[in-house]
Amino acid sequence: MTVTDTRLVVDFWFDPACPWAWLTSRWMDEVATVRDVDVRWHVMSLSVLNEGRDLPENYRVLMDDSWAPVRVLVAAARDHGDKVLKPLYDALGTRRHTDRRTDTAAIVAEALAEVALPEDLAAVGATDEVDDLLRASHGEAITLVGDEVGTPVVAIGGVGFFGPVITPAPTGEDAGKLFDGLALVTQVPGFYELKRTRTVGPAV
Repeated sequence: MTVTDTRLVVDFWFDPACPWAWLTSRWMDEVATVRDVDVRWHVMSLSVLNEGRDLPENYRVLMDDSWAPVRVLVAAARDHGDKVLKPLYDALGTRRHTDRRTDTAAIVAEALAEVALPEDLAAVGATDEVDDLLRASHGEAITLVGDEVGTPVVAIGGVGFFGPVITPAPTGEDAGKLFDGLALVTQVPGFYELKRTRTVGPAV
């Protein structure tokens, strides 16, 4: 049976701060148009992942700034269901990565308004109100792949990997072929890693 003979469940964990996860999510959108897949979107957090680590100052500033969007995403899903995660992620990511903005508070406020979610959800970003839920969602991804990774985490049929890390995001049948290859890899129990040094930045 090929990967296109049956409908597959794909679980996708993202942090909206990560441009690489953004590109992979654009690829997954393409996959959903050319393959029979059901994509379930989940939040993970680079801020949680990097807690207690010795980080360069500029990356520490990014991690401190990245708490608010993931908390708002989790709060939105808590109050309005998981169905809001993808449109809210799209609204956040378009501003952050396509428009290359860094004004996080404004990005969050505008994204909530775009998807017709209550503006008071933004206030959760400055609290630890949903941190238990955030850590639980993040932990589901880490359980699949370990903590020596980043975002995104993609699981096909319950088998997860970090990545793919791609630029630019493939489209059309090229996106489908990459997915087919990843789906086949998940069927090999002892397969763990492929990697090469990145020579370009994310082409968002």
